[in-house]
Amino acid sequence: MRRPLAYLGGLLLIIWGISHIIPTNNVIKGFGPISADNVHIIAMEWINEGFTLIFLGLLSIAVTVINDNKSKVSKLVYILTFIMLLAMSVLSLFTGFRVDFLPFKLCPLIFMISALLIVQGAYSGREKTN
Repeated sequence: MRRPLAYLGGLLLIIWGISHIIPTNNVIKGFGPISADNVHIIAMEWINEGFTLIFLGLLSIAVTVINDNKSKVSKLVYILTFIMLLAMSVLSLFTGFRVDFLPFKLCPLIFMISALLIVQGAYSGREKTN
């Protein structure tokens, strides 16, 4: 298994998740004067995506560290993480990608790169045993 690829994919998700959480207040201020409810909704959604990315990254790394890639649970985690990142990428492509702000345009790309790194790290380069 090419574990470093899975670690890199997970680390990329963690870093991107943290980069979502840190600027939350600035993002909210960018909307100008909005209602308190809208402030809370934007904060919740912005932080939620950050937590989701961090969780997916940590989960992928943990499964890679703990398991030997032969476990059905490990394979399921990798597949479900890939599917979730694919869904997030498609959603970002049709929503955030339309925003004229570079980080939003990077989301679909970063999600897909992470997903592919995790899958490549999990399923490629298996050593042959005799």
